[in-house]
Amino acid sequence: MIQHPLSATPSVGSPLFAAGLPARGGVGLKPEYIAEILCSKPELGFFEIHAENYMVAGGPYHQHLTQIGAQYALSVHGVGLSLGGEAAPDPTHLLRLKRLLDRYQPASFSEHLAWSGHQGQFLNDLLPLPYTRHTLTRVCEHVAQVQAFLQRPILLENPATYLTFRDSSFSEAEFIREVVCRTGCGLLLDINNVYVSCVNHRLDPYAYIDQLPLSAVGEIHLAGFHEEQDLNGERLLIDSHGAAVADAVWQLYAYAVQKTGPVATLIERDQNLPAFAVLLAEAKQAEQIMLASREVHCYG
Repeated sequence: MIQHPLSATPSVGSPLFAAGLPARGGVGLKPEYIAEILCSKPELGFFEIHAENYMVAGGPYHQHLTQIGAQYALSVHGVGLSLGGEAAPDPTHLLRLKRLLDRYQPASFSEHLAWSGHQGQFLNDLLPLPYTRHTLTRVCEHVAQVQAFLQRPILLENPATYLTFRDSSFSEAEFIREVVCRTGCGLLLDINNVYVSCVNHRLDPYAYIDQLPLSAVGEIHLAGFHEEQDLNGERLLIDSHGAAVADAVWQLYAYAVQKTGPVATLIERDQNLPAFAVLLAEAKQAEQIMLASREVHCYG
């Protein structure tokens, strides 16, 4: 068997992630692609699912995921724990999540630095929070509770944001660094979110990357964005997952991977789904950039 040029390279990060996702390209698993995937068995590092789409006992989704999980590494990505919310993560949701993770034993589970519920109401969005000592304590408590219940470390994803809070006493990167340090969780570095937030808040995305705890990165996300103008005529980017990865995001990815080394990298696409071959080509482009970064690490 011919070994993939990236398969022998372990993921960069703490020992927690030594058995994590392969440092290769991956694609989000969508029902529209399943028949083609099962038929063609594409050369790909891993697939990622949204946990909440699989919190039922049976049905075709599970039938297909069982087949795909037998051939590829899996990553499970959650959107419903509301780690930044005032209340602790919902115990019923946590139990459903644990059953899903126990069933498939994915190489990675990740959630967002955001909140999406309040007083029992689910808001179907990933909302920002102020970065204060009070919210830092709260997020760390929630991350610790989730990790203890799931009996595994999680990856925490940096958000895409469109506003900031006057009360914040940490920068976002400083806040993430503190959460990682205090809880032992890893970082899901969403490069598109970095670019979107930094353009919206007039920040330097390269400086933002430099301030993150890059040794804790266990996975990277790449996606496309939608562009508008705000009331002042300035660029306003929306994290849409509905377009190809932009050139500026590819450049920022190459910069980040030079610092982390090869890391499992997902191509996210939730809207305007193209032919599967288009996403596969983007995953291969990410692997080429990872290969180039490995040469820098070997010979730099």
